[in-house]
Amino acid sequence: QVSLVESGGGLVQPGGSLRLSCEVSGIIFSAFSMGWYRQAPGIQRELVATISPAGTTNYPDSVKGRFTISRDNAKNTVYLQMNTLNIEDTAVYYCTFGTFSGATYRPTGKWGQGTQVTVSS
Repeated sequence: QVSLVESGGGLVQPGGSLRLSCEVSGIIFSAFSMGWYRQAPGIQRELVATISPAGTTNYPDSVKGRFTISRDNAKNTVYLQMNTLNIEDTAVYYCTFGTFSGATYRPTGKWGQGTQVTVSS
C-alpha cells in the first residue's frame, strides 16, 4: 500500500527556516521523481520543487534560491529545506511522486495529508 507522510511544518517568523520531510512507502522510491506542492486558501495549488531519480532539481522563481529539495533513497525520504521564509509561503505543503513528460512533472495522484507551514510575526 502506497503511503506518503509529510512532517516538519510549524509556525515560524518571517526570515526563518524550516525543513520538511516526506517518508514514502509502497513504491520503488528511487525510480520516481518527487515533488513538493503547496496549497494556500483561495490560491491555486503550486508546484514548488521537483527532484528526478538522478537528483536533478527544479524550482519556480517564487522559491528559487530559498528552497532546496533533496532525497535520501536509502530512507525513502524526500526533504524540502526552506530558508528566508515570508508570509506568502504560508500554506499546506504536500509531497508527491511522479514522472516527467518532457519538462512537465506529472504526479501520480497519490497525496499525503500535508503539513502546515505558517509564517507569521
